[in-house]
Amino acid sequence: MFDARALIDFAKATLSEAGLPDEPAASVARGLVEADLLGHTTHGLALLPDYVEEIAEGRMESDGRPSVVHERGAAATWDARRLPGIWTTQLAIEAAVERARRLGLGAIALKRSHHIACLAAFLEEPARQGIAVLVFSSDPGESKVAPFGGVTPVLMPDPIAAGLPAEPDPIMIDISTSITTMGLTNRTKREGGKLPGRWLLSADGQATDDPNVVGAGGTLLPVGGLDHGHKGFGLGLLVEMLTQGLSGYGRADGPSEWGASVLVLAIDPEAFGGGAVFLRQSGFIAQACRDAKPLVKDAPVRLPGAAGLARKRRALAEGVALSREIVSSLTELSRRLSIAMPAEGS
Repeated sequence: MFDARALIDFAKATLSEAGLPDEPAASVARGLVEADLLGHTTHGLALLPDYVEEIAEGRMESDGRPSVVHERGAAATWDARRLPGIWTTQLAIEAAVERARRLGLGAIALKRSHHIACLAAFLEEPARQGIAVLVFSSDPGESKVAPFGGVTPVLMPDPIAAGLPAEPDPIMIDISTSITTMGLTNRTKREGGKLPGRWLLSADGQATDDPNVVGAGGTLLPVGGLDHGHKGFGLGLLVEMLTQGLSGYGRADGPSEWGASVLVLAIDPEAFGGGAVFLRQSGFIAQACRDAKPLVKDAPVRLPGAAGLARKRRALAEGVALSREIVSSLTELSRRLSIAMPAEGS
C-alpha cells in the first residue's frame, strides 16, 4: 500500500524532471493518482512511464497553454497544442463550469489534445459543487473498433463520462462504447491471459476472448457485441462526430499521434428547475434503483461510481494498492530519473 499524497508528489516530481512546468505536472499527477484511487488502474500511474517517454520524444508538448480557436457565448473551441491532456481537459472543465454558472450551459471542444487518461477522474468535484459535467473523448489517430456489421477497424473505444449531482454521493458514469478498452486488452495480452468474454473480433470475423487478435487484424467489438452491437456503434459515432466535428480536427486530417479530440459540457441545474429540484429527482431515482429487488441475493444494485468512490475512501484511509507490474515500472522510472520512490506501507 502507498500513501496517496506521496504518490502524487512522486508523479509530479517525475513529470517536472521530464520537463513539465509545475501547473501541468501537478494536474497530471493528481489525475493519474485519482484514477488509481477510483480503481481505474489501466489509466492511472500505469501511464506515467509512457507520458515521460512522450515528453522526452517531443510528442507531448511542455510549454504554453491551450489557445482559443473560436468563442461564442457559452461555447468555445481550443487548440490543446499537444499539451498534457489531463491538464488541458481539467482547464476546459473549469472554463465550462464557469460559463455554466453564468449562462446555464458551458461547452469547450478541444482539438489536438494529448491523451486524457481516466474520464471518471474529472467528475467528482464539479458534481459535488452542484454542476453536471459530461466528457466525450475520441482518439482519431488510431482505429481499433469495427463498425457493427464490419470487420475493418474504424473507430476507437470512444468513452462517455458524466458526473451528476446526487445525495449522498454523485452518480459517476464512465463507459466505453466498445465492450472493453485497449488498456485492459493490452494488459491481458502482456499477462498471457484471456478476456472474461468474447469481446473481440478476429480478422476473419469470429468473436473471441484472445487479446492477441488485436494487432493481427482483429478489433474490439462495440457495446452489444454481435447480438446488438448497433447500439454501441451508434454511441461511438456520436462521440467521434461530436468531438472531432465540433473541435474541427479528426480522422479526416489523417492524424497519427496518440491523443484525443474532446468535448466537455457543463450544466448548472439552477438555470433550469433549480439545484434542489435536481437533487430531489436524482435522489429519488437513485434510491429507487438501490431499493430494487436484486437479481442475486445479497448483491444489491450498485449505482455508477459507487464502487469507485468506496475504493477511493478506503485507499485514502488505508493506502493505494498498485500491482507488481505498475510498481516495477515506477521503480525503474525512479531509478532512471534519480527520484526517490515512495515507500510501500508509508
